[in-house]
Amino acid sequence: MPWKLTPLLLFLAWMAYKCSARARTDLFNVCMDAKHHKIKPGPEDKLHDQCIPWKKNACCSAKVSQELHRDTSSLYNFNWDHCGKMEPACKRHFIQDNCLYECSPNLGPWIQEVNQSWRKERVLNVPLCKEDCQSWWEDCRTSYTCKTNWHKGWNWTSGSNKCPTGTTCGTFEFYFPTPAALCEGLWSHSYKLSNYSRGSGRCIQMWFDPAQGNPNEEVARFYALAMSAGAMPQGIRPLLLCLALILPLWLHD
Repeated sequence: MPWKLTPLLLFLAWMAYKCSARARTDLFNVCMDAKHHKIKPGPEDKLHDQCIPWKKNACCSAKVSQELHRDTSSLYNFNWDHCGKMEPACKRHFIQDNCLYECSPNLGPWIQEVNQSWRKERVLNVPLCKEDCQSWWEDCRTSYTCKTNWHKGWNWTSGSNKCPTGTTCGTFEFYFPTPAALCEGLWSHSYKLSNYSRGSGRCIQMWFDPAQGNPNEEVARFYALAMSAGAMPQGIRPLLLCLALILPLWLHD
């Protein structure tokens, strides 16, 4: 048996490298397992308007990108104008937010499993660049809403979201007194206000010029490598799974 030890160690070292590499890769250039996402990212030449920045590599289809620009789309039947007409400058941020969520293949490090009827995965605490969050809040301060968490608690009896009984419409600034309150609270902490600025390579940009490339690729790669190197869920567990599959075969031999 000792003569087999060295080949085994070499083989396990090779498999450890392959398994850890696969774990790292799985954290970037991936699509969520959600209601309208594609299984794998790829080119989409006909993406619509604000979703165009993702056309070289997208998790959304052209049809989905078109629906994201409607006031009440068929994707979720969500009405932005639930407290009167939302200001156009404000609505642009929500459309861009939806394009990022539906189209981006660079949110892998923050994807979490969920047990929800309409999706199996979501994002949590995506570090949103502080300028993007600040401008979102500034442009929406004078628009109106009636809730601080738009993920839940709506009245859906009409088929689209209505303000629930007991709530009143007020300005965004009333319901979201700070940029962090808006970006972090709006979608159940899908985003986290980052201390980093656009172009730092450490925060996700909601807005970017596709002619300059997609800056979020670098960001996703940085966090994916960091998580694989230092966190058990992305690094150790895949390796243990690989070893669990390999060792019985070797022992049987």
